[in-house]
Amino acid sequence: MTIPQERLRNFSIIAHIDHGKSTLADRLLELTHTIDPRQMTSQVLDSMDLEREKGITIKARAVRLEHTAEDGLLYGLNLIDTPGHVDFSYEVSRSLQACEGAILVVDAAQGIEAQTLANVHLALRQDLVIIPVVNKIDLPSAQPDVVIEELENVLAIPREEVILASAKEGTGVPEILEAIVHRIPPPQGSPSAPLQGLVFDSHYDQYKGVVTYVRLAAGTLHEHERIRLMGSGAEADILELGVFRPQLVPVKLLTAGEVGYIATGLKSVRDAQVGDTVTNAAAPAPVPLPGYQAAKSLVFAGIYPISGEDYPLLRDAMEKLHLNDASFTFEPESSVALGFGFRCGFLGLLHMEIVQERLEREFGLDLIASAPSVEYRVTPLHGKGVVVVDNPALMPPAGEIETIEEPWVALSVITPSAYIGSLMELSTTRRGTFRTMEYLDPQRVLLSFDMPLAELIVDYFDQLKSRSQGYASMDYEEAGYREARLVKLDVLVNGEPVDALSMIVHRDKAQAVGRALAAKLKELIPRQMFEVPVQAAIGSNVVARETIRAMRKNVLAKCYGGDITRKRKLLEKQKEGKQRMKRVGSVEIPQEAFLAVLTVGEGS
Repeated sequence: MTIPQERLRNFSIIAHIDHGKSTLADRLLELTHTIDPRQMTSQVLDSMDLEREKGITIKARAVRLEHTAEDGLLYGLNLIDTPGHVDFSYEVSRSLQACEGAILVVDAAQGIEAQTLANVHLALRQDLVIIPVVNKIDLPSAQPDVVIEELENVLAIPREEVILASAKEGTGVPEILEAIVHRIPPPQGSPSAPLQGLVFDSHYDQYKGVVTYVRLAAGTLHEHERIRLMGSGAEADILELGVFRPQLVPVKLLTAGEVGYIATGLKSVRDAQVGDTVTNAAAPAPVPLPGYQAAKSLVFAGIYPISGEDYPLLRDAMEKLHLNDASFTFEPESSVALGFGFRCGFLGLLHMEIVQERLEREFGLDLIASAPSVEYRVTPLHGKGVVVVDNPALMPPAGEIETIEEPWVALSVITPSAYIGSLMELSTTRRGTFRTMEYLDPQRVLLSFDMPLAELIVDYFDQLKSRSQGYASMDYEEAGYREARLVKLDVLVNGEPVDALSMIVHRDKAQAVGRALAAKLKELIPRQMFEVPVQAAIGSNVVARETIRAMRKNVLAKCYGGDITRKRKLLEKQKEGKQRMKRVGSVEIPQEAFLAVLTVGEGS
């Protein structure tokens, strides 16, 4: 049954991680009888095992609800579920562009968090109607009045618009459904105009090819038409057209304002990236929808199989994973220490962790990742143009570099006021520059910093949580490139450089980081039959050294008394043997040594 455009509502749910977004989505599905009660599980829209384990939404999902409102009319409500983590903020912005309204969920016990603010600003930029919901009012520690005051003071949301709810118990959910119908405007756009549809997500199906999730801004789409994606230029015949309930249900046509899916038969998600515009190949729209940008990797790391013969399996696994996740990039590379592997690009550290876990779980691989790095812009002394370096091993020698620029981010931290000093210290030791401090209420503060992305990605988030006993939250956005005094720190084990351990650090911190790294490696590398020096060097200048003592056999044990010359002769022979071993001996570096690079510099 077709629902007229004036009775369609497209909305999203935005919230900080763990504020009850997926639970609220479950209650909405239950109340509108979208899912048979027998098939109902918690977090229906989080279908990936990892999403359920970590309690986060990784992939945006969409679902069509049909709700008979108090006025007796049937409304079509399209819920577009969004990821909550900062790594996926571009997906959030595209999902919001597909909506006219957003439900803002705030935890009654925790109040406004950093990502709540970031997502609200994204929604306001898209001119969305915001329905504020204070969730988890059933908790003993809930303080709904304090949170309503925060919403009023920080986001200028009138308290009479706030709906009190408990998604777990179903309290307030009918009121939320009525608010969606009455407060959110119906979609605009003429069904007779040239076809324009926004791609807000896609996944790969081995039978149907790339399945794109679209919101039609204008025009009408019929099954079996030929479509064109304006960003990539790819064309395809529609294999199937349908809506989400939440499983895929085929339909004959979609009109302006509706949300649905198109099975394209395309072989790569690259051809249908988030933010692209779908149009009719025979009568294309004159211009694409605004805001499209290619997904850009911020964090880079090498991923290698622990066993060399797993390399072909790793390549196949990455190709399969890339079919579903176009924002993850990879290219082959080899390392002297780790053998053959891939240099991969990720949206952020959480994205890197998820990709690595999925590769290990879904494909049964044992992997090791090198230290994450960011993309530096290097201007050579006599070269032309700028060289982009995302792997410390590829950094030109120090004498050939004129300038190095590194990416910076604008960082927002929300914390209880008791931890201001500790978090200020954490951020300034990471080369962060303090910008502003704003009290959200007498207990909580919003701190703003500018900080190099390289300092943020290693373990800043872990430190932030441990120093604030888990109460602080953070969000960041790109803030361009700045010039910096950076150097490449090489690690030499037994005189041989280990490329996978090299890192790019600030010159002022190089010596401290070098010492900490050498000391850590001394503990982790097993003792050999010969002495092994571990050195940290900038170019040819050694800034730190530790020595792993040799294991010694007591060659004098068989000498009972006797002439000293005999003992000396045995010791000289042993000394010669050790030197020969040192020349030809190789040192096996254990996995833990590569992980040490991630935690080094905590105290520096």
